[in-house]
Amino acid sequence: MRSALSVGTLALFMSAAAPAHAAMLSVCIEGSPEIFNPQLTSSGTTSYVLGQIYDGLVSVKAGTSELEPALAESWTISDDGRTYTFKLRQGVKWQSNARFTPSRDFNADDVLFTFERMMQEDHPYSKVSGGTYITFNTKLADTLESVEKIDDHTVAFHLKQPLAPFVGIMAHQSLAITSAEYADALLKAGAPERFDRDPIGTGPFMLQAYETDSVVRLIPFQETWGAAIGDEARTPKVDAAVLAISPDASVRLQRALAGECHIALYPNLADRETIENSDELNPVQTPVASSGFITFNFREEKFQDKRVREALAHAIDMEPLVEVVYNGMGKVTGALVPPALWGSADIGAHEYDVEKAKTLLKEAGYENGFSTQLWAVPVARPYMPNGRRAAEMIQADWAEIGVDAEIVTFEWAEYIQRSRAGEAQVGMFGGIYDFPDPSQIPNNYFTCDSSGKPSPSNIGAWCNEEFISIMNKAGSITDQAEREALYEEAQQVFHEEVPAVILGGADMITAVDKKVHGYVPQIFGTSRLSGVTVE
Repeated sequence: MRSALSVGTLALFMSAAAPAHAAMLSVCIEGSPEIFNPQLTSSGTTSYVLGQIYDGLVSVKAGTSELEPALAESWTISDDGRTYTFKLRQGVKWQSNARFTPSRDFNADDVLFTFERMMQEDHPYSKVSGGTYITFNTKLADTLESVEKIDDHTVAFHLKQPLAPFVGIMAHQSLAITSAEYADALLKAGAPERFDRDPIGTGPFMLQAYETDSVVRLIPFQETWGAAIGDEARTPKVDAAVLAISPDASVRLQRALAGECHIALYPNLADRETIENSDELNPVQTPVASSGFITFNFREEKFQDKRVREALAHAIDMEPLVEVVYNGMGKVTGALVPPALWGSADIGAHEYDVEKAKTLLKEAGYENGFSTQLWAVPVARPYMPNGRRAAEMIQADWAEIGVDAEIVTFEWAEYIQRSRAGEAQVGMFGGIYDFPDPSQIPNNYFTCDSSGKPSPSNIGAWCNEEFISIMNKAGSITDQAEREALYEEAQQVFHEEVPAVILGGADMITAVDKKVHGYVPQIFGTSRLSGVTVE
């Protein structure tokens, strides 16, 4: 779907809108959505857009780590921890578009459709748009046995074994509920692929137009259930939300300073003082649980040798890298689970030791070094505010041991696609926790399924039986102290095997216009534009 707005038209519209059309909210985001179906993505950039359109059964309360009801009003757990029964909210309306007008409200059939698409290989939508269900495959595929419709407003999820973080997982944006009726209509029309491009949700905003790499335009869905129950935080308060796509953090901030964006996501951390000194903007700092890392591709013979991986880890001078890249707001750590979240292990970074690195390379048969690619994240994220600068510093460090690293990057959507296709020799990646449980990032990025297939975000294809076994055990028990000990044990295995090098993470800063009220950046999950007003 493409918009009739040109980039120039958008800039003019946004500039004029700030003082003259207070009911329009403009947001500068860092990248384009890769898809318009939440099941097919784990990208935070995409989830920010889709989180305005779709709802899940459960959500994380804004600005907290507290889970709260969404499309499910309540839930119960069986004594054996294997059945979760959700009572669904009644009277929830679906959005419409030029091709579809719903004839009924949200009900249990939509929940069944959403999950059966991901569960059943013979489902008519299973392979549509590639059929890669990243979150489901890494968190639920091996555990979820069936989804049962009890009645129109009650659904039971039956698990093969207990899964402690199950309700938190259900709050993940990738498990938002989609319309079974809409899917049936498009299938009958012979256009099922449109289901993932022309979204229909229950959330506070609807997609009006999308121009690739330029702008996403949203309009309020006045019949959304949040407004119907009088929940101000879930009610759209503006006439439109324009999400301008600006990959460069400096450009996003300049647009905000010029009044073209009311909210600018992920400005450079080094620009905090500029924001603080501005008459128009506030720097809103939010603690974020995130992990950034470079990961070695185990499809490459040299990276299958642990000595090579250890050498590259010891060759990185982490203290100055974290200080520069995270602008004094990061912390040097070797823990896969970030210090901001329970379950983080007290593990330091690999010691900076050039001579040890050279010795390890020599033992591995690479006395004269080798050449490799080093991919750099092209957008600013809490886990990596400046991918290019980080890559340059690593490149310089590795040159000291004879390793010639070519820095490679792509536009964000292409970067994700290519990384997940296994193209990155050394890939820079990372993630932000969507729910408050240590399992998310390790399971997403460093595990494989029961058949040995790496999870889609496991771009290095590291499949370690000991690590996976510990992670699975930690997810099957409910005692938090025991789970915490297991996560710490898993992180020790990770540190010793060096499938990746942890680079760190930092608090998030958002530049918010002083005329904006009600915007609460999320600690976990997707920040909402509902409930936000502009003077």
